[in-house]
Amino acid sequence: MPSAQRHKRGQTVRLTNVDVVIRELAGLDPPILDQLASIVIDCVADGASIGFVAPLLPPEAREFWRSVETPSVRLLIAEVEGTVVGTVHLQLATRANGLHRAEVAKLLVAPMMQRRGIARRLMNAIESVARREGRCLLVLDTREGDPSNLLYQSMAYVEVGRVPRYVRSSERVFEATVIYYKDLDPVLAS
Repeated sequence: MPSAQRHKRGQTVRLTNVDVVIRELAGLDPPILDQLASIVIDCVADGASIGFVAPLLPPEAREFWRSVETPSVRLLIAEVEGTVVGTVHLQLATRANGLHRAEVAKLLVAPMMQRRGIARRLMNAIESVARREGRCLLVLDTREGDPSNLLYQSMAYVEVGRVPRYVRSSERVFEATVIYYKDLDPVLAS
């Protein structure tokens, strides 16, 4: 099991002789923006169903990340030796009747860095951000059959249901999505 350490810029975890630093971004500078664009492009090319179809071009990928830069979004990145290898963001509900909830979105890990525990660490970190923001209910969705379903289930996310024909793949095939929730603090929610 990797050993955890504290790092001045975020949480550092030793992982097969590689340090993974997870940190929250306050803004998107051009080098980070380009790295995030590359990750989403690579994930879409690898078959991820994250709102885009292949081929995803850099201008569209960069525009997506610029649209995420709003006061109601908390963006985390995972870095290895200063290079972004993963990301997730939290979309805070802004209406008065939903200030206790948020949506987890765009959990992405660069294909060459997958299966190393980075996605789980990003999810743990985003749950901490949600708690800090006073959010006790998280929701998310993922494509039916994707490996991410196993991750969410192992982290106590509860399946609400499935929506058929929710997304269209790069091959233009309709696919279902699975909707999950997690109650971070059942006492706070009541």
